[in-house]
Amino acid sequence: MEEGRRLQRISRTAKDPVRLRRAIVVMMSAQGQAVRDIVSLMQVSEDYVLDVIHAFNERGFDALDPKWSGGRPKTINDRLREM
Repeated sequence: MEEGRRLQRISRTAKDPVRLRRAIVVMMSAQGQAVRDIVSLMQVSEDYVLDVIHAFNERGFDALDPKWSGGRPKTINDRLREM
């Protein structure tokens, strides 16, 4: 019950669209919606839905937060740039 309330709160207050979409996917799954129904309603791939559900089952609410990486590593270091 507590998880459901927390997911509802996140779905109402989330400003990050990625976190919002993931919370809705998990909430729909918890309500018994089939994966194919979630896919058609949310307009995402089946792999995305399954990945979100599995990640939530493994890591809990931490799985809702996007993990932005720093991008491509630098190819020119500061020493070369100074030349």
